[in-house]
Amino acid sequence: MVKVGIMICDRNRTCTGNKCFKSVIERNGAFAGYPKGEPIEVVGWMACGGCPGERLEAAPADMKKYGAEVIYLASCYLAGYPICPYIEDHKKYIENVVGVPVKVGTHPMPANYIKAHVKAGDWKRDSAEKWLKGITGSQKDAEKYDSTNPNFLKK
Repeated sequence: MVKVGIMICDRNRTCTGNKCFKSVIERNGAFAGYPKGEPIEVVGWMACGGCPGERLEAAPADMKKYGAEVIYLASCYLAGYPICPYIEDHKKYIENVVGVPVKVGTHPMPANYIKAHVKAGDWKRDSAEKWLKGITGSQKDAEKYDSTNPNFLKK
């Protein structure tokens, strides 16, 4: 079993986590590399606390205390406009100070978000491609996670 923590962008502090948890269960997006038979336990779910990361010192340490082996900066770090300008800072702090590896992204990026960001040009401008690799590869998943799609989150 692997234990993970998920930190979300504070712009989405009221998020229910449905897309992230669905991606854990279905093993897609950033969780595609885990075997379906291997349990994934989410030991923490916390917003960063707002720019530049008010909860950054406490939340990852709490997740580590409860056994987090890896902390995911949720897909919402990349979904908002503009993307979080502190991704690299959050990643480095958690890895170097808290001592837990960090992966960026959780659920597959929804198709409507991909279209909007491509049109706006911010992902290219902000060099987000390096973070998007594990969450933008499947058009099928992008369509499934698109809340404007009539088949939203249906198998």
